[in-house]
Amino acid sequence: MTFKRKKKASYFSNFNSAILVLENKSVYKGLGLGYQGDVTGEICFNTSLTGYQEIISDPSYAGQIINFTFPHIGNVGTNNEDLESNKVWTRGVIFNSEITSPSNYRSLNNLDNWLKKNKIVGITGLDTRSLTNFIRDKGAPKGTIANNKNGKFNISKLLKKTINWPGLKGMDLAKEVTTPKTYIWNGYKTWKKIKGYEKNKNKKFKIVAIDYGIKKNILRYFSDYDCEVRVVSCRKKSQEILKLKPHGVFLSNGPGDPAATGKYAINMVKDLIKSGLPLFGICLGHQILALALNAKTRKMKLGHRGANHPVKNLTTNKVEITSQNHGFEVIKESLKKDTEITHLSLFDNSIEGIRLKNKPVFSVQYHPEANPGPQDSKYLFNHFLKDVRKYAKKKRH
Repeated sequence: MTFKRKKKASYFSNFNSAILVLENKSVYKGLGLGYQGDVTGEICFNTSLTGYQEIISDPSYAGQIINFTFPHIGNVGTNNEDLESNKVWTRGVIFNSEITSPSNYRSLNNLDNWLKKNKIVGITGLDTRSLTNFIRDKGAPKGTIANNKNGKFNISKLLKKTINWPGLKGMDLAKEVTTPKTYIWNGYKTWKKIKGYEKNKNKKFKIVAIDYGIKKNILRYFSDYDCEVRVVSCRKKSQEILKLKPHGVFLSNGPGDPAATGKYAINMVKDLIKSGLPLFGICLGHQILALALNAKTRKMKLGHRGANHPVKNLTTNKVEITSQNHGFEVIKESLKKDTEITHLSLFDNSIEGIRLKNKPVFSVQYHPEANPGPQDSKYLFNHFLKDVRKYAKKKRH
């Protein structure tokens, strides 16, 4: 239910221990969970039925508050393995129902305790479907969650904080979430039910991953393909990357406006393209690659966030069900003649993949590493590794 702020009252108090204030002055009452305090961000919705721990720990959600459309979040608890980043960058979470006692053989902790530990402010008991419909019709709003056990809130102050927050357009968040120093990935492969995470002992190919907010499961996939991955800051210069003598370069996912990030990334990626190295980009990496190829990007009204997005592969004419998380897109009309569209969204016909016609350079908007989500697009790692093998063989001769 939505409530309008009363003009004469600065505060209201009742059994509710949390509120959500939107920039249009709407106020949603609910129960607080997770960390106590208040946070402001862009409110988006995610339609995934599973994988809430991977979603919340995805650095691409920096600056955002996630409204989960699936009503039963927290049923399987949390563990130490389903993490996409060592630090959680998500601003806050919105659930429909209260968190129940977890039931799963892998569970080590209740989701509420995990949220508290990671200082994530949450609210539950809202009509998340109504909020989702609002976002669908009006676009992603700015909002503030306040969680306070005494149930007293200064709505005027929270509204002012919400309105004054600048929003994601023009915001460079990659520089905040990127690694402060270069490191070599520990080599763990993707999780298997019987063995868990196994160590990769064969490191045939050297990959440099540029960290705009990289997910761990991407690194695990490279370990599956016998790669040693050196993760570097997104502020690294192209000369420094080339000195590492990689067989391929990966442009990672990440948060924020690609055009803002591109101020330092575009020229670096242009240099890497000129070098002839195989390049593979995902999500923000896809958008930055497009900018480096002289295309343009823009903010979407809704964005794509969920694990059931249909994408058409224009090369094979097959439809892939994909996992997605992005709020910006590449503008079709801005693409140059040397860039080919390889994938399109069947939701809104937006670009989901591109490739450079004369070089081993390609990218996709969605997440083929699929944590969480379907694994229809795993073949993209195979495609990149074919390019890497060719490049490595050429260098050996």
